[in-house]
Amino acid sequence: MTYENLDSKLINALLEDGRASLRSLADELDVSVTTVSNHLKNLEEEGVITGYTPKVSYDKLGYGVTAVIQLKVEGSALPEITEQLRTHRQMVSVYEVTGDHDIIAIGKFKDTDDMNKQIKALLVEPEIKESNTSVVLNAAAEHEQFDLEIEE
Repeated sequence: MTYENLDSKLINALLEDGRASLRSLADELDVSVTTVSNHLKNLEEEGVITGYTPKVSYDKLGYGVTAVIQLKVEGSALPEITEQLRTHRQMVSVYEVTGDHDIIAIGKFKDTDDMNKQIKALLVEPEIKESNTSVVLNAAAEHEQFDLEIEE
């Protein structure tokens, strides 16, 4: 096998099974364990692979409400509000965006009372000029990643 697309193939194999052993990855990719180990180390050092984590079903843990929170923020306060949201335990994604709002955050809550309490606590910030919250009715796709294209 050539090493031409090895990194992409290695990433795809890990996307399928993030707990795969170096030996099983080497067997699947038809390379040595040392080669897999070296490529993984390089991908981690380059920040391409940033960690290995389980996929958690928050619904099964009692966090049955997912909310999409859109905020308009006073320009100079954007980094501060973004960081505040990012460090909030129940926010699973926080984005600075273009368009009508400045920040979009996705949060997981136990119920609508929990969501309401958390959002009201956030909205005491005077730099937040407007908010719009949508409750997710059905998550058609969530936490999805995609395989990398491999040129043959």
